[in-house]
Order: sequence, then C-alpha cells, then structure tokens
Amino acid sequence: MENAMAQIVILGAGIAGHTAAMVLQKKLKRTEHKVVVISPKPTWNWVPSNIWVGTGRMKREKVIFELAPLYKKLGIEFHQAAATALYPEGDAENPRSQVELVYTDATRNGETARVEFDYLINATGPKLNFAATPGLGPDEGYTQSVCTDSHAEECSAEFLKAVERMKAGENLRFVIGTGAGNCTCQGAAFEFTFNTEHELREHGVRDKAEVVYLTNEPQLGDLGVGGMKFKQDGYMTSSQLWTESIFRERGVKAIVGAAVKNVEKNSLTYEDSDGEMHSLDYDFAMLLPPFTGVPMKAYNRAGEDISATVFNPAGFMKVDADYTQKPYEQWRAVDWPKTYQNPTYPNMFAVGIAFAPPHGISKPHTTKNGTVIAPAPPRTGQPSGVMAAKVAESIVDLLKNPNAKLHEASMGTLGAVCDASTGANMRSGSAAAIMMYPIIPDETVYPETGRHPTLTRGELGLFGHWVKVMLHYLFIYKAKGKPGWNLIPE
Repeated sequence: MENAMAQIVILGAGIAGHTAAMVLQKKLKRTEHKVVVISPKPTWNWVPSNIWVGTGRMKREKVIFELAPLYKKLGIEFHQAAATALYPEGDAENPRSQVELVYTDATRNGETARVEFDYLINATGPKLNFAATPGLGPDEGYTQSVCTDSHAEECSAEFLKAVERMKAGENLRFVIGTGAGNCTCQGAAFEFTFNTEHELREHGVRDKAEVVYLTNEPQLGDLGVGGMKFKQDGYMTSSQLWTESIFRERGVKAIVGAAVKNVEKNSLTYEDSDGEMHSLDYDFAMLLPPFTGVPMKAYNRAGEDISATVFNPAGFMKVDADYTQKPYEQWRAVDWPKTYQNPTYPNMFAVGIAFAPPHGISKPHTTKNGTVIAPAPPRTGQPSGVMAAKVAESIVDLLKNPNAKLHEASMGTLGAVCDASTGANMRSGSAAAIMMYPIIPDETVYPETGRHPTLTRGELGLFGHWVKVMLHYLFIYKAKGKPGWNLIPE
C-alpha cells in the first residue's frame, strides 16, 4: 500500500539533480506526492559544451535554458535558492525533516525559509574553491574558467582578445590545466587545451602561440581515474601512450605532476612532484579550481551541530561507502557506494559530486614539502545521471514499500563513455571517444588491467566530433522534457 503524500526535495538542478527531478516527476505524476527542486541558479546548463563557449565557438545561450517555466509545466515546485542547513530530525517545534534555504531570485533575494521533506536528494554539485590557490579564478584572480556558463562567456572574451593580439604580431603563451594539486575534471582541461589549439589554427595564428598543458596528473592520460590499459588492434596499450601521441601530433607541451601554488598577473608558480618550485609566464591561462562540497550545516532536533556526522571534512555528504582510512594498495572497488543513502539518516541521499568519495582513484603523491598532488576522483557526467536516476527509482519504490530494496549504481560496476572534444568543426574537427568499464578499476575481476581490456578503449577522429554535437542537442532535448525524453539513456 502506497504511503500518504510525501514531499521529495532535490538540492541542485545540474545533470544529477535535474535528472532525479525528471525521473521522479514522470513516475509520480499520477500520485499526490510532490517533487521540489531547490537551486540557486535560474538556469540549467549543459556543462560539457562550456568548453565551446569558452573559445567563442558557441554562444552561451546555446548551453542554458530557464528552469522555472519547465518545472511549472511539469508540476515540479521550484525554489531559486541556496540550501544552507539540514535538519534531518526536524527541530523542537516540528519533528519533520527540513532544509533551510536563502533565496537568490530578484524578488526574494536574501530571504530565508525552510522546506519540509520526507526524502532528500543532495545533488548540489561542487563549490568552486578558487580560494585554494592565491590569484586563481576570474573573479578574484587572473585566470579563466569554463566551470559555469558565465565563466565560459568571460573566458571567450579574453581568448578572443589574445587571438587579436597574435593577429597584430605578438607571440603568446597559453597555459591550460588544473589550478591546484587536488583538482578533478582533468577531462575538461584536456578538452579546452585541444579546442584552444584547434581554434588558434582556425584563426590562422597557431604559429604565434605556445600551448602548455599544466596538470596534477602523474602522467598524461591519467584523467583522475588512474589511467587505462586496453587492447587496440590486437596489442595492449595504455591511455598514457595514446594521449601522449595526441600531444605530439598537435605540438602541445605538457607539465605533469604539478601543483599550482600561486598565480599573479602573467606569471604563476607551481611545485613539481619532487617538491621543486618553478615559475611559468603566461599570456592567457584557463585553470580549473579544486572542488569542495557546497557550504551546508546539519543540526539535530536539539539544535546541536551534527555536520561532522552528515558530511566529510570537505563538505561532501557521507553515503554507503567504506570510509575506513587505509593505504593506496588496499583501496578496492567495493569501497565505493552502491545506493548513495546516508548511513545515519536513511531518508537522505547524495549523488554526483555531492557525495563523499571513499578515496581517490589515481595513486596519490606527497612531495617532500608535504604538498599532496593527486587528482580527485571525477563524479560528473554520465555516472552522475545514472546514479541520480537510480536513487529516484529507489525513492519511488520506498514510497510504495518502506522495506523495498534500493537500486544500485556503483562506480565499481558502472561503465562510462566520455566524448572529449579536441576541435569543433564539422569537417576538420575531432573528438576523443574514451570508454572505460568499470569506472573504478577492480583488480579482483581484471587482474592485469583493472578494467575490461576491450570494453575500455580510446578512439580519436572526426566522427567523435559529430557524436559530440549530437549529444549536445540530444541531452538538451532530454533536459527540456521533450516528447520521448525518457527514452534517451543517461
């Protein structure tokens, strides 16, 4: 027998949060249950295409759309607000679980309120921690970003200014990569590097530019997932060899195992894996920031701070993972969460970047100075959509039966496909199609490679760009809830 009317609150409206909202709405639309989305931004952003916005190839308007009209049409309650605190036990006056929020829309900006929930999905995504490195970022620093649509638009303006300088005869250095030793999203930095290189050729100024890829990866092709080994044309190869060949073909220089320590106008300082400091001048820099969890507190019914129970020190929500501290050699795929349910409060879940990973995937490294240089594990894109959909399905089942078995979507058993753009042009462009299965390597199943040797692979070519363009339009179509949207896989 189905429970009485329940309220499901989703924090965040990115790929994970929006997917959860759409799945819940479709499955619950003939019931009395209510779906509520709380997000500080009024728009949905197809983040993978921000790289094209950042080079001026695509307008910002092509990667976003307004959420409020869509949610109103679908019957989803929408609050343009930032969640600031969770009260999973309620408070002294109200025993029902609640989330506290601060509105960000023009009419209620700064107002606070509380929204009750029976189930909560934390899909806030990350806080962009530019403050981790002095001088990093477009707002308080000297570098560009493509993490948001607004950042990408600003990046485009600076990139095109640099192009004009080269057309006027100047020689410039472009530095692209990660802005700290613990960054993630190396794939986005890789994409922007090669889209920059491609656009410089398109503008006829490639000979005036030096393109440098600066990354915290221990070697090229690591991508925050420890690299990949796979069979290609009957031979065993690796993502390192495959990636290095792209860098050689395009004339892009690479600095690996680096932690950016300080950024000034036209110059930055980085520490290498040996703990030595280096200075690098630049004329244009796009450096991705490290991520933390979105600032949010948690309180019990007595008003006592229980944030350390709900979140890890970086602000990511704890879920059904094994958080036991152990050496790298003992990390296992089974450590990773399956259901994304909070172990203390079973009516709360966290997906995408919002959940706390049990450990990294790439091997960590600490320099003689104590600086940790280790890519943080990626939890974006396809996997975040899949886990969000599975959590939504779990909640639907729980509404019918409180003892229902939860759906699972462990990154230790999920595969993933990434189509990384390396140049946007329907005739001369290209993209690197990267497939891995599973995402978290599992030597107990695949002793030699950690992943399936043929289902894990990489291919580069024009066809990959056509697929990338198709995915851009396909997933925006899906996100807008157009007819048949649910038939498009995550």
